[in-house]
Amino acid sequence: MQNPTRLIPVLFLATIALGTLLLLLPIARAEEGGAPFMTALFTATSAVAVTGLIVVDTPTYWTGFGQGVILFLFQIGGFGIMTAATLLGLVAGRTFGLKDRMATQIERSRLDIGDAKSVLKLVLAITLVVEAIVTAILTLRLRLAYDYDWGSALWNGLFQAVSAFNNAGFSTYSDSLMGFQSDAIILAPIMIAVIITALGFPVMQELRERPFEFERWTLHSKITVTGTVVLLLAGWLGMMAAEWTNPETLGPMQLGEKALNAAFHSVMPRTAGFNSLDVGSFRDETLMGNYLLMFIGGGSAGTAGGIKITTFVLILAIVVSEVRGQRDAVLFGRRVHQDVERQALSVVVLALLLIAVATSILLAITPHSLRDILFETVSAFSTVGLSTGITGELPVLGQLVIIVLMFVGRVGTITVATALALGAARRPYRYPEENPIVG
Repeated sequence: MQNPTRLIPVLFLATIALGTLLLLLPIARAEEGGAPFMTALFTATSAVAVTGLIVVDTPTYWTGFGQGVILFLFQIGGFGIMTAATLLGLVAGRTFGLKDRMATQIERSRLDIGDAKSVLKLVLAITLVVEAIVTAILTLRLRLAYDYDWGSALWNGLFQAVSAFNNAGFSTYSDSLMGFQSDAIILAPIMIAVIITALGFPVMQELRERPFEFERWTLHSKITVTGTVVLLLAGWLGMMAAEWTNPETLGPMQLGEKALNAAFHSVMPRTAGFNSLDVGSFRDETLMGNYLLMFIGGGSAGTAGGIKITTFVLILAIVVSEVRGQRDAVLFGRRVHQDVERQALSVVVLALLLIAVATSILLAITPHSLRDILFETVSAFSTVGLSTGITGELPVLGQLVIIVLMFVGRVGTITVATALALGAARRPYRYPEENPIVG
């Protein structure tokens, strides 16, 4: 295959198509008759893109079969179509060429080609172990503290655990996790699962091999881990400050509950989409902070969305180097190549343009405010899944806009651009140089 990256969107589209067909079956809907096509398509896209935005209430609209299909879709989407395809190739004994292995870096970030097999095994191992541990904790808690029968406890625990690990944000509860806002034994494991997978598998591999040797970490791992810690702390403190006295969110809670729920909502906007508080009741300054956290997202080569932490930090480094009059962008004593700088700038510009266009369309066709629509579009593009409550009220065209945002956000702006390109070679010549005035 001349351009293996073209396979990526095709595989995602094929999985979405399969999910749509399964959700159209009468057995998938709780009420008599199958689901409307747009409902099935939107739900399948949201699941495969591990977003979590919904136009119908998951626990009441879909049967156990339908919910099982959704779980299967976000497990596949979170695991990564490229990762799954590579694993199948390993099982079949297929030998990948250089270009095929290079293509998988879109989902794996800066991994060396020789690391492919060990990383893919790590992906599978961490997925099974973390999901099993979180499922066990949630199942026991629901059984012992909430008097669920074992079957219900296991199903709800499993669904929440897999959804959390894959950063999907889907829940078997109509109010997400608002019913557990005072229960740290429910919220904490979900937060930990989200944080682990949001780091990205290359970072997980490095933490496994050199957990306490920060100086020996790759630049990618240093940026991702440091950026994650800074964003989590900033989000937690910002949430506490903005919502401390809000009577609709943190206001009525005790100190411990305030700290717990602020921490929860510091983690979720960057990737997952669960909520323990009513997002529609957030103050404007809280939503503004959420815009930024959602847009940045998590680590590369994981299940998080957004432009990624490394991209955001690199943009900051480029700005700082320009302000200081330095030629190179330097991070942790390492110079970043100009090609990588251009890639980061391209990702950010394409993301901003896509969000701007989508927001403009939704403003033109819906009566909702800029505040709510911008939150929706950023959440969709960053595959977060949080909403102020307008998703189900969008017209068909509005739902299609969100579907495109979720798809592009999951597959990646660079991947889509590459897949649609004709694969033209570099020009064998360069034009004369002339510089315009900037600023």
